Amino acid sequence: MLLVVIWHPHIGILSISTWLRIIMFVEVLCAGSFMSMYIGYVHQYNTLNSEPDVLKSLYSALQPSSSLEELRYHDGGRLSDQQMALLQYQRENIHYLSEEILRLQECLSKYERTNDGSTPQVDLAHLLAARDQELRALSAEMNQVQSELRLARNLIAERDTEVQRIRTTNNQYVEENERLRAILGEWSARAAKLERALEMERISNLELQKKIAKLRSHSASTEQNRD
Repeated sequence: MLLVVIWHPHIGILSISTWLRIIMFVEVLCAGSFMSMYIGYVHQYNTLNSEPDVLKSLYSALQPSSSLEELRYHDGGRLSDQQMALLQYQRENIHYLSEEILRLQECLSKYERTNDGSTPQVDLAHLLAARDQELRALSAEMNQVQSELRLARNLIAERDTEVQRIRTTNNQYVEENERLRAILGEWSARAAKLERALEMERISNLELQKKIAKLRSHSASTEQNRD
């Protein structure tokens, strides 16, 4: 935009405002294209669902990877079951690495006793160091899995406690509902009895009124006869 303002006397085909609008439009198109490409690459990377790079250091050419290698990163199943399976596999791998380290230490000691400074001794030292590094990485991963497993168990215990509390509250509400229903049934029975008693009282009042009317008519006729 600064160059357009400076060079405008030499390229006076369009006005400065038109040039600035064209430059801003091109910038918006470029920015939108780069943002679309970036979003596309990020989405493609996220859809791969690849395993962390730390697991790649847990396996070497001396031991083929197991079918449990990607068990932790598969969907489905309970979290605690996957972590237990991965933990069991890592324990077996640590045991295997420990045996491998002991074997390599024995081989290294044999080469050192022969006072041979050839290449195999150096290779064994490097191999032993690599195995030691793999063992440390695997131990760190196992500690992390154990922490996650304890956290998952704590969460499950909290959920169980919450469910138990909700069930207890629900049982209390059910008992209260039953008690209110019993009280309502008792009051309904009393109301029915009162209605029956009121009906009988009304009938007796009607009969009494009829008798009183008959007596009055009879007394009136008697007085007329006397007159």
